[in-house]
Amino acid sequence: MADDDQPDHENPSETDKHIKLDRAASALSNHRTQLYFDVAETCWPLIYCSEYNISFWGMEKVHPFDAGKWGRVYEFLKEAGMIRDDTTVRPREASADDLMIVHPKRYLDSLKWSITVAGITEVPPVALLPNFLVQRKVLRPFRYQTGGSILAGKLALERGWAVNIGGGFHHCSANHGGGFCAYADITLAIKFAFEYCGISKAMIIDLDAHQGNGHERDFMTDDRVYILDIYNRGIYPHDGYAKRGITRKVELQHFTEDSQYLELVRRHVEGALNEFTPDLVVYNAGTDILDGDPLGMLSISAQGIIERDQIVFQKVRTRSIPIMMVTSGGYQRSTARIIADSLLNLRAVDLISSEAAENAPLVDPGPLSSKALLKSRSDGEGWFSKLRRNCATSTRSSTQEDFDDPTELNEGAETGMPRAVSEDLGRRNRKDTEID
Repeated sequence: MADDDQPDHENPSETDKHIKLDRAASALSNHRTQLYFDVAETCWPLIYCSEYNISFWGMEKVHPFDAGKWGRVYEFLKEAGMIRDDTTVRPREASADDLMIVHPKRYLDSLKWSITVAGITEVPPVALLPNFLVQRKVLRPFRYQTGGSILAGKLALERGWAVNIGGGFHHCSANHGGGFCAYADITLAIKFAFEYCGISKAMIIDLDAHQGNGHERDFMTDDRVYILDIYNRGIYPHDGYAKRGITRKVELQHFTEDSQYLELVRRHVEGALNEFTPDLVVYNAGTDILDGDPLGMLSISAQGIIERDQIVFQKVRTRSIPIMMVTSGGYQRSTARIIADSLLNLRAVDLISSEAAENAPLVDPGPLSSKALLKSRSDGEGWFSKLRRNCATSTRSSTQEDFDDPTELNEGAETGMPRAVSEDLGRRNRKDTEID
């Protein structure tokens, strides 16, 4: 077999598989997570925070993936008046204990080597960075998005639907990352829902242009999970071994167009739901099927993507099955607008709604107390706040836990201080404006 046709490690016996399942169940039963929490009814079940976005001195541009698309989707939805900051759910960062529900310590330890992360993200210069920077600038955004996917499962079961504006790392399995996917958020979301929400069956509808080999490897022997995967057979990852985990496989040719594609989506989503009745659907809604995508190599129009999402939501929601959506791949700048337009369309056709969020009054924070004002200034994002934090932490030890927020980082190196601080403060003082 070719390398991509090999299992992550040795091919396990049936006994080994059951032992692994028992160990996973035991780990979950002893685990307490902060990723599940109660969400106000006045919030849309839309999950996002600014920590999703990846930016490290332009190196992220080496990869064709738009590492800031999640923030632009969010801004488009705000501009359209659908959501506000106070009606959006902010997730928490997945901890090491959360991740170890799926990932062995051996895999997580491998991420402490920058060269490993460089291979996963396909950005070679990352290998040259100190790992504490890689943890903060690359892996921390992935951990926030993973936390968002896990929370989306809970919210979907409570509200009928949920959308994580990030996530969809479908190339990452328990033991192996790749394809810009460092954590197996889909696998984690389902396993958390099994344990904490009491579901017994789940379905993955993976409509990203690429085969979802990560979750396919993870659930290959788990008959509680049904996987429908419609993908371009001629592109990465060519994972023949993982294909054994697909319940309903639909392979596309290069440059498949709207009419053929949408007919296949209608037929096979319907067929999958007729064969299997899940308690939760995880919809991996990659937009790399867009015409012109350099990696997806399909020819689906923007309107075709919007119609695809409507088909999936309509067929799932008319059966009263909870659905969570993650946004996955999409390698053109226009995909952020398409994702936002698709969500706006789902709202317009009443496939997603939240009456309480729609009617939520504007929150007036009111005047800040002196103590709160000082706290807001110390946590501010202005140059002066950053300079204060940088000076305050400059004498601390650089030793820190792998998953801590490393405030010891030289913020000046990130933002161009202190010269930029000096110039900016000078301009602001001349204008007699407030610094923070």
